[in-house]
Amino acid sequence: MSTFQLPSHGALLNAFMYIAAGNGPHPVVVLLHGFPGNEKNLDVAQAIRRAGWNVLYFNYRGSWGSPGDFSFSHSIEDTAAAVAYLRQPGNARRLRLDPTRIVLIGHSMGGFMTVQATAADPGIMAFGLISAADMRGRMKLPLPDDPRMLAGLTKGYEEEGLAPLAGCTAESLARETIAHAAEWDFDPKAPALKTRPALVITSDEGLAPYNDAFVAALRKAGDTQVTTLHLATDHAYSDKRLELSGAIVQWLGKLPGAPR
Repeated sequence: MSTFQLPSHGALLNAFMYIAAGNGPHPVVVLLHGFPGNEKNLDVAQAIRRAGWNVLYFNYRGSWGSPGDFSFSHSIEDTAAAVAYLRQPGNARRLRLDPTRIVLIGHSMGGFMTVQATAADPGIMAFGLISAADMRGRMKLPLPDDPRMLAGLTKGYEEEGLAPLAGCTAESLARETIAHAAEWDFDPKAPALKTRPALVITSDEGLAPYNDAFVAALRKAGDTQVTTLHLATDHAYSDKRLELSGAIVQWLGKLPGAPR
């Protein structure tokens, strides 16, 4: 295990990497946490490492003690910065990783970060979504000028809990979501993702229809490498942790260049 600070736009993010056994270089998974990040999925990370992959975990700016202000825009930038860090030759040697075999896997809001980052970076080999949160959600485009939308989003973020986050309010995050709704919409990203293997896992908490729609968009765009799984459980996969880890490890094992 290696702990370090990951530079992103003037801040040093708290980060660590589980390093697989052996000299490597190992393929690497960037595991992205959700909002605000209480479920960190580190049991999944350990299972992935046992399968021969390195796993990078980090906290976005303004979350869980990482300096800076939290926002969704900053978190998108932080995810790209994490991938850039892995590609630096010195870091790749030190961490015994293969910078040409990077996979992003995100839970909830981390799934949102995964879609945004992978669509913008053709060098990412594959991506996995665990109950991904399409931040546009139920908002229909074009957005109506309705103060109830802002109020509803603000209340939702308040209920999620902002205690681990700094430099933001529920209202500031709601306003950011509305301002970027069209830009961040999942479905238009499908053409940029259609050549990459994808894993989409859903549960019973209510996000499955949005993930199913994204799967349909990927397949319509021509992606023939989409794997799906639905588990009858809650958003944290509380009673399906072994099934969750097993499905992810099995999918990773089928990717090109996976450890044998």
